[in-house]
Amino acid sequence: MAMPAEKARYTFADCLIWKENERIEIIGGEAFLMASPSSMHQEISMEICRQLANYLEGKPCRVYPAPFDVRLFEKDGDSPLDVDTVVQPDISVICSKNRIDARGCKGAPDFITEILSPSSLRNDRLIKLRLYQQAGVREYWIADPENKTVQVFLLNQNGILQPYEDYSRTEIARVNILEGCFIELEKVFPE
Repeated sequence: MAMPAEKARYTFADCLIWKENERIEIIGGEAFLMASPSSMHQEISMEICRQLANYLEGKPCRVYPAPFDVRLFEKDGDSPLDVDTVVQPDISVICSKNRIDARGCKGAPDFITEILSPSSLRNDRLIKLRLYQQAGVREYWIADPENKTVQVFLLNQNGILQPYEDYSRTEIARVNILEGCFIELEKVFPE
């Protein structure tokens, strides 16, 4: 896919005019072209989403798989030209209807999962961890298909996403922000 024309600073306004099949994130005004996910990545994403959707049926929270634009720092009154950070987490859970609009999510989701790929390791473990922390994401999971593990980070009272729990494929992972919600990792990472 071709990158959009070079600019000094990209905004959500640019996203609105790019082709729908282009997966691009904007972080601090810089655009990043995203590769299409592998079949393994998609299977992991679909299984986590399936389990979350089953749990959330009849509840106010909703699960959204990528591609789904999350404007982490958008505030009321911001125009698309004001928004210079737009990410597409692999999985987002949003519990406040006022954060959802026709173009995605305005503000931080309550829960995010990113599924590692060779091209996203640094981004997911460093850059996005810091972004999600700064935005106030309450729980962040990093799913590692290679090692068949999930690393859980929880936002503490000081606004820091701290490592909380590591799960292997034979365990059942607790979604801490959703009371009574558990993800069976043997179904997420089959042999």
